[in-house]
Order: sequence, then structure tokens, then C-alpha cells
Amino acid sequence: MKAALLGRSRGGLTSKVHLAADRRCRPLAFVLTAGQAADSPQFIPVLRKIRVRGPVGRPRTRPDAVAGDKAYSSRGNRAHLRKRGIKAVIPEKLDQAANRAKKGSKGGRPVSHDADLYKERNTVERLINKLKAWRGIATRYDKTPESYLAGLHLRASMIWIKDLTRANS
Repeated sequence: MKAALLGRSRGGLTSKVHLAADRRCRPLAFVLTAGQAADSPQFIPVLRKIRVRGPVGRPRTRPDAVAGDKAYSSRGNRAHLRKRGIKAVIPEKLDQAANRAKKGSKGGRPVSHDADLYKERNTVERLINKLKAWRGIATRYDKTPESYLAGLHLRASMIWIKDLTRANS
């Protein structure tokens, strides 16, 4: 039997959903962890799950840019994005900037990010609100991670269908 992926957080015994969304608040990928899991280590696994199908050819796995908050501002995450040719729109944490400045010229260049593109990172927060409009997802009634993920995928498909039917009408 698999673990229930439940862990302690400020809200009690719960799970945490790490996800990626497009600019129209549609879900692209999910990773489920225990409640106490940090966000930054799940950044690369979520990116690896992104698959966007086009009209022809292979699914697209590399976005043009990734916007995230300061929780994802690790050197490893930035290196991964740079290696894949993805623009990072992630502000630098104050302690990271101070440590870099303390090293002087050996600390490297300051991190830059597109402020206008960064304003759109709230799409993930809006998507989470859409997902949690379903009570079963908001309260985590499901006993197994498989059934909880199935509920997430079902709700995600409902969001996609609603958006696609709105776009076609």
C-alpha cells in the first residue's frame, strides 16, 4: 500500500499540490507531495511533466518563460532553466542578493527579471482557487493519493473544457 502523502503543515495533516499553469489559468502539470514539503525541490519535477499538444508534431515540453515567486529562486532551478533555454522570471531573495554582493565581482551578475511578465504569475494562484472551488480538492477527503490526483485531473479537465468551449463560441 502506498503512503497517503499526508504531512504536517500549518493547516494540520494535509497534502500539497505543486502545479504549472498557462497564461489563461489552465493547468499543465501536477505533482502531489506531503504537506510539509518545500516548494523549490518540486520545481523541476513539475516542469518535466509539462506536455502541451499542438495540431501536429510532438507535444511541446519547453515553455518560453517561467514565472515564479521567490520560493523558486534557487541556483539549481535557475541553472536548469538556463540549460533548457527558458527565460526565468523569478525575483532574487534578499539573502541571496546580499551573499552575491558580499562576494564582490566573483559573486556574478545580479539576477534580472521581466517585471511585466512577473505580474502574470498570479495565474497559478487563480488556478488554485478554481481547483479548490471543488470541495473534495479543498478539503482532501480522499484517502489515497491516486484518488486525490484523479480528482485534480478531473477538475483540471473541466477547467480546460470550459475554457475551450468559451473560446470556440
